Amino acid sequence: MNKELVSGLLLLALAAGYFWTAEAIPNSMLDDAFGPRGLPVVLAGLLAFLALILTARAVFNLRTPAADLAANDEEDDGRTEAPIGRAVGLLAIGAGYILILPFLGYAISIAVLIAAIALYEGARLGWRLFAAAAFGGVLFWLLFNKLLGVAQPAGALFSALSF
Repeated sequence: MNKELVSGLLLLALAAGYFWTAEAIPNSMLDDAFGPRGLPVVLAGLLAFLALILTARAVFNLRTPAADLAANDEEDDGRTEAPIGRAVGLLAIGAGYILILPFLGYAISIAVLIAAIALYEGARLGWRLFAAAAFGGVLFWLLFNKLLGVAQPAGALFSALSF
């Protein structure tokens, strides 16, 4: 079995466990139409969908291992992958997000997170990066606060303002 197939099956099992756990969340008389289980169930469904795509890709992949090696040689950009180092870097960015969230609030913190990850992954610093980060911050704030009705922290810096 290849890595994609194993990963897809493990993610599918994780999605099933997450769905089962989300379904165990009790309902309350204060629930809205979406309910406390709504977002976790949707996320479990998305994870299952992605796991199925990964599994199908692994099953129906017609490329040979030699073709994969040749493709990897052509796509090599000189960077060596260090999975542990990259994971630690992303973990540090996530920790920084958690630290600035109470102070700057959700919209600005998520924009900073988007920019930091893009820079970490090699994006060039420029107006496009700032525009994408600002758009992402506003989009996620609108998604959670307005569409889903899940209030996000405004932050100590902006607590006097109401968005």
